[in-house]
Amino acid sequence: MIAARHLHTLELPKILERLAGFCSFSASAALARGLHPATDPAEVRRRLAETTQARAALSTHDGLTIGNARDVREAVRLAARGGSLDPATLLEIRDTLNSARALQRALSRHSALYPALVAITDLIEPCVALAAEITRCINDEGEVRDEASLYLSRIRAEARTVHDRLIARLQKLVSDSATAPFLQEALITQRNGRYVLPVKADFKGRIPGVVHDQSASGMTLFVEPLVTLELNNQWRELQLAEEHEVRRVLAALSAQVGAYAEPITRTVEALAAFDLALAKAKYAEAIHAVEPIVYDDARTKEPRLVQARHPLLDPKRVVPIDVLPEPGTRALVITGPNTGGKTVALKTVGLLAAMAQCGLHLPCQRAELPVYDAIYADIGDEQSIEQSLSTFSAHMTNLCSFLSQVNGCSLVLLDELGAGTDPSEGAALARAILEHLLRAGATCMVATHYPELKAWASVTPGAANASVAFDYETLQPLYVLTIGLPGRSNAFAIAQRLGLPETILEAAQGYLSQGSVRLEEMLAEIDQLRQQSEQALMRARAAQRESEAHNDRLRQRLNQLEEERRAILEQAREEALRETEHLRAELRRLRAKLTALGSAAEEARKLEQEIEQLAEAAQPKRSTPAAVVAPARSPAIQPGDAVRVRSLNAVGEVLAVANGEADVQIGRMRMRVRTDDLERTTQKPVVEPSAKGDLGLPPAPPKLDLDLRGLTTDECLAQMEIHLDRAARAGMPFVRLIHGKGTGALRRAVRDALKSHRLVRAFETGTEGEGSDGVTVVYLNN
Repeated sequence: MIAARHLHTLELPKILERLAGFCSFSASAALARGLHPATDPAEVRRRLAETTQARAALSTHDGLTIGNARDVREAVRLAARGGSLDPATLLEIRDTLNSARALQRALSRHSALYPALVAITDLIEPCVALAAEITRCINDEGEVRDEASLYLSRIRAEARTVHDRLIARLQKLVSDSATAPFLQEALITQRNGRYVLPVKADFKGRIPGVVHDQSASGMTLFVEPLVTLELNNQWRELQLAEEHEVRRVLAALSAQVGAYAEPITRTVEALAAFDLALAKAKYAEAIHAVEPIVYDDARTKEPRLVQARHPLLDPKRVVPIDVLPEPGTRALVITGPNTGGKTVALKTVGLLAAMAQCGLHLPCQRAELPVYDAIYADIGDEQSIEQSLSTFSAHMTNLCSFLSQVNGCSLVLLDELGAGTDPSEGAALARAILEHLLRAGATCMVATHYPELKAWASVTPGAANASVAFDYETLQPLYVLTIGLPGRSNAFAIAQRLGLPETILEAAQGYLSQGSVRLEEMLAEIDQLRQQSEQALMRARAAQRESEAHNDRLRQRLNQLEEERRAILEQAREEALRETEHLRAELRRLRAKLTALGSAAEEARKLEQEIEQLAEAAQPKRSTPAAVVAPARSPAIQPGDAVRVRSLNAVGEVLAVANGEADVQIGRMRMRVRTDDLERTTQKPVVEPSAKGDLGLPPAPPKLDLDLRGLTTDECLAQMEIHLDRAARAGMPFVRLIHGKGTGALRRAVRDALKSHRLVRAFETGTEGEGSDGVTVVYLNN
C-alpha cells in the first residue's frame, strides 16, 4: 500500500481532481477522487486495458455514454429502510436502470473488441420489471398515472364529474342577472382549496354562503355559496382520497425499490466504474498521453520515459525530459543549478509511476515502468503551495519513517538529500543513505549539490550521474535532463555574468583545489563535445527526414504518372475499338451492296476501291511518344514476306510496298497497312482462294461481343462455336463472350471448351470496364 502522504507530495490528488472533472455523475467522480495506485501487476494491466479500450471505443462510437444515469444509492437505501420516494426520484431510478440496460446491450455486441469494458457492464443488473412498473405508474412529467391502480382511476373519474358540476353551478350564479350586480368581478376563484365567488363587501349576505377570505382593501369578500357547499365538500373529499391513493402507490413503488436495493446499488457501481474508464480515456486524449508498458519485477527493471511531461505544468511551456538510464542503474544522482528542473524531474518520474498504477495513460512519447510496491518521496518543493518542511530535522524525520521499509520493489525520490546542515556532514550522511538504498535494491533518484555524491555515483556500480542543462549566455536553466554526465558548478560563471569583480573571482578560484579546477574543466570539455555531437545528430536526422520526404514525393509522382499512363492507354483503346466497330459496320454495308449489284462489274470495282480505302482508314492511328528509344533497324519489308500486323495481331503476306505502305493479303482480305505496323514472322500466312463472284472479300464479320446469358450449356457452346468460326474467318484478332457471373456454371463450361479449341490462342477474364468475371476475352489463331 502506497502511503497517501507521499502521493500528496507528488501531487497525485490534483491529477485525480482533474480526472473527476471528466466524469458524468457523482458516483464516478467519487471513484476518480478515491483512486489509489495498485501494486498488483495484473490489476495495473486491467486498469490500463480499460483506459485503452475506452479510448478506442470513444474514437469509433461518439455517443458512448452512461445516458441519464444518476447516483441513486442514497434514495435506494432510504427505500430499503421503509421510506417513501417522490415521483422525481423514482423516475431517476428508472432512467438509471434503463441507461444501464442500454449500455449493457450496446457493449455486448463488441465483446471481442472491448473485453475489459464488457467485464464491467456484465455486472449491471437492469431490474427490467421494476423499471417497467415505474413507467406504468408515473408519467415523464412526474405525475402518477390513472392506471397506477383501479381505485385511483375511479376516484379521479368521480372527481372530474363532481368538479364539472361544481363549476357549472358557480358559472350559473356568475351569469345570473339577479346575482351578477353583487359580484366584484364575474369570475370563479379558489381560497383554501375551495371554489368561491368575489362578492362586494356592501352586499354581504345577499349571496348566502361561507366567507373564506377578504381582499387586502376589505372591499371584496370571497364567499362559497351555500348552493355549492355540498359539491365543494364532495370534490374536496375526492381530492383527499386521491392524494391518499397516490401516496399508497408511491409507497408500494418505494417498497419494490427497497426490495431491489442490492442489484440497483451494484448497477450504479458498475455504471460508475464504466464512466470512470471513459473519464480516464477523455483525460488521456486531453493530455496527449500514451499507454505505458508495465513490468512485473521492479528489481530488474528501471523506469524509462521518452519526452515525458509533468501533467500539471502548462503544456505550452513545459520542456519534456528523457529518463533513460543504462540497464542495471538503481540510483540516479541529479546535479545542476537551482530552478534548473531537478525537482520537476523527480516529481515527474514519481507522479507518472503513480498515475500508471492508477490505470492512467501518461503524457509522453513512450513509457516503460515497473510496478512498485511502494513510492517514497521526500521533496521540499519551495515552489509548491503545499510546501513540505525543509529543515534538516524535518527531512530526517521523514526519511526515518520509511528507510527500514525500503526494498527492491520501492521507488525512492529524495530532493536535496543531506541539506540544511554542515556540508561535509550532510554529504557523508547522504552517501551513507544512498549506499543503504542501493543495498536494499531500491530504485532511487536524488537531487543534490554535493560534489562528493557526483564522485560517488561515478565509481559506484549501479549508480549513475545526471544533470540539468544551463544556458551560460542567458543565465537561464534549460530544464533538459542528461544522464551519464554530472552537473557543473555554475557559481563562478553566474557571478561573472552578474558583474562580480574579477579580482574577487580570481581569489575565489585560487582557493579551489587543483583537482576541483581540473574536474570543472573536464566537465566543460565533455559538455561541449556532447553538445556538438547532439547538434551533428540533429543535422543528420534532419537530412534523413528530408531525404525520406524527397523519396516519398518521387514515389507519389511516379505513381501519378503510372496512373495517367494507364488512363491514356485505356482511353485510346476504347476509342480504337469504337472506330474499328464503326468501320466494320461500313464494310458490311458495302459488302452487302456488292452482293446486290451482282454482275455490275464497273460499279463493283468502285465499291472495292471504297472498301480498300475503308480498310486503310480502319488501321489505328499510332501516336509517337515524346521520348522513345529508336529500335534497331531491320531489313525493309519486301513483297512476298510473311508479316504480322501488330495492330490486328494477324498474319498475312505482303503483295506490294510503296511510299511507306504495303498491300497485305490476310486470309481472303486485302488491306493497305503502314510498314511500321508490320513485323516479319516465320509463321506461314493462310491464304484462302476466293469463291466465284466473291470479289475476294471476306465474309461479313460477326459482332465483337456474343451474349450467352439465359442459354443452356448446350445452346451456349453451339452459339460460341459458330461465333468463333465466323470471327476467325473474318480475321478478327479477338472476341468477347458475355456469360454473366451467376453461379459460375456457364463460365466454367465456356472456359473448359476454350482450353482445347482449335481456333483459340488464349483467353482471359475481362477487365473491370468490360464486365470482370462476367466476360471472357478470347484471342484467336489468325
